[in-house]
Amino acid sequence: MSHGLVTMSYIVAMILFILSLSGLSNQETARKGNYYGMLGMAIAIVATALSALVSSYEILIIALLIGGLIGTKAALTVEMTQMPELVAIMHSLVGVAAVLVGYANFMDDSAGLEGVEKTIHEVEIYVGILIGAITFSGSVIAFGKLSGRLGGKPLLLPNRHFLNLGLLISAILLGHYFLNSTETSGIFPKLITQLESTFNLSHETSSWFLNHFEALKNGTFPLFLMTIVALVFGIHMVMAIGGADMPVVVSMLNSYSGWAAAATGFMLSNDLLIVTGALVGSSGAILSYIMCRAMNRHFLSVIAGGFGTSSGGKAAEIVGDVQSITVEETAQLLLSAKNIMIIPGYGMAVAQAQHTVYEMTKLLRGKGKKVGFGIHPVAGRMPGHMNVLLAEAKVPYDIVYEMDEINDDWGEVDVSIVIGANDIVNPSALTDPNSPIAGMPVIECWKGETTIVMKRSMASGYAGVGNPLFVMENTRMLFGDANATLQAVLKALNG
Repeated sequence: MSHGLVTMSYIVAMILFILSLSGLSNQETARKGNYYGMLGMAIAIVATALSALVSSYEILIIALLIGGLIGTKAALTVEMTQMPELVAIMHSLVGVAAVLVGYANFMDDSAGLEGVEKTIHEVEIYVGILIGAITFSGSVIAFGKLSGRLGGKPLLLPNRHFLNLGLLISAILLGHYFLNSTETSGIFPKLITQLESTFNLSHETSSWFLNHFEALKNGTFPLFLMTIVALVFGIHMVMAIGGADMPVVVSMLNSYSGWAAAATGFMLSNDLLIVTGALVGSSGAILSYIMCRAMNRHFLSVIAGGFGTSSGGKAAEIVGDVQSITVEETAQLLLSAKNIMIIPGYGMAVAQAQHTVYEMTKLLRGKGKKVGFGIHPVAGRMPGHMNVLLAEAKVPYDIVYEMDEINDDWGEVDVSIVIGANDIVNPSALTDPNSPIAGMPVIECWKGETTIVMKRSMASGYAGVGNPLFVMENTRMLFGDANATLQAVLKALNG
C-alpha cells in the first residue's frame, strides 16, 4: 500500500475514533460509538499491516492470532462483575507494551540519528518508558484490589508524600544523566586506566570493569534504574488509594495508558498512534477531573496517589440496633408508595440482579408508581459501572439519574431501595471528619420517608467504613442475596 493511501486510511480511522468518543458520551448513542471504534481500529490494523512498516508478516499474523484469541475468550467468558479488573489488566498491557517498545527503540541503532534529532528521540524513549512503567505497575495493583486479591484499605506509609517527591526527583535526575551519558562516555575508560595504574590492576581486571561499565556508558544503566523507580512509584501510588476511590483510579490509569500509547507513537513515528493515545489520555484525564469534582477530591492528589489520606483521628463507632424487614413487608411498602427510588451498588453486580430489578421496575410502573434510579459517580468499581449494568437490562435511560439530579428531592421519595451499596450512601462522609471517606458527596437517601437496604450481611463496604444509615429510625434491612430476594419481592408484588 502506498504511503498516501496509508495516510488517508489513518485519517479515516482518526475521524472514526473521534466519532466513537462522541457516541460514547451519551447512553442512547453508545452502541453506535462502539461500532465506530471497532471500524476505526480494523482500518488502522489493515493499513498498518499493508504499509512499509511491516517487514515480517509471519510474526504479525501470529501476534494478531494470539491477541484475537485472548480478546475473544475474554469477551465470551468475563462476567460483568469482572469488567473493572479486566479494564485494569488491559491498561497494564498498554503500559508494558510502551516499555518494551521503548527498550527496543533504544537498542536499535539503525535510525542513525545525530544531534538534536537524536536527543529528541531519546526523550521520547525515556518518557515513553517512564509513563509505561507507571501504568503497568499501577494497573497490576489496581487489578489486585478490584479482584479482591489485595485489600481495599489504603497503604499509608510514613512520609509517603516525600517518598513520591523523591521518586519524581530521581526520575528527573536519571533522565538528565541518560541524555548526557553519550557525551560523558569517555570518562569511564580514563577512570579505569587511572585506577589500573594507581592500584596496579591486571589487564583482565580493568577489562572486566570496562565491560561492565559499558551499560553505564551508553545510557542503559540510568534507563534501567528509572524503570525500577517508575514501577515503584506506580505500585505506591495505587496502594495509597482506598477502595471507595478505585473508580477514579481506573479512569486515571486509562488516561495514563493513553499517554503511554501516544509516547509509543512518537517513538515509532506513527501519527495514528499519537492521535489515538492523545484522545484516550485527554478523555481519561477529563473524566477523572469530573469524577474528582463530584467526589470533592483534588485532581492533582489523584495523580500523586495522595487521596488515600485520613485526618489521623479515629472514625466514629456506629451505635444502634438494626430493624429487619421481610419480603412481604417490602412488597407492601412498595405497593403503598407513589415515588420509589432505586440505588444500585456493586452488590447488585455481584448478584447479577439487574434483570430482576428491571422486571420489578416494569411491574411497579405498570401500577402507576414513579420509579427512578439514583447513580453515584463512583458506584461499582469503575466509571459508569452501574449505567452499563442497567443498560444491559434495558432499563429506560430517562429514569436513570445522576446523584446531583436527585439529592435535593429526597423529601418527595416514599421508599428508596439500596441494592448492595454502602459507601455511596454513608452519612458519615458528611458528618464524621475522621472517616476515610470524609468530604465525599453521597446519595442522601435517609432524607426520604423509608429506606430499605439490601445486603448479605452487616459487613462494611469496600472502603471498610461502618455505615450509620443501617441503624437509622427510618431504615429497614432486607438481608439475603440480592437477586433471590428481589425475585421473592417480585413474586409478592404479583400477589
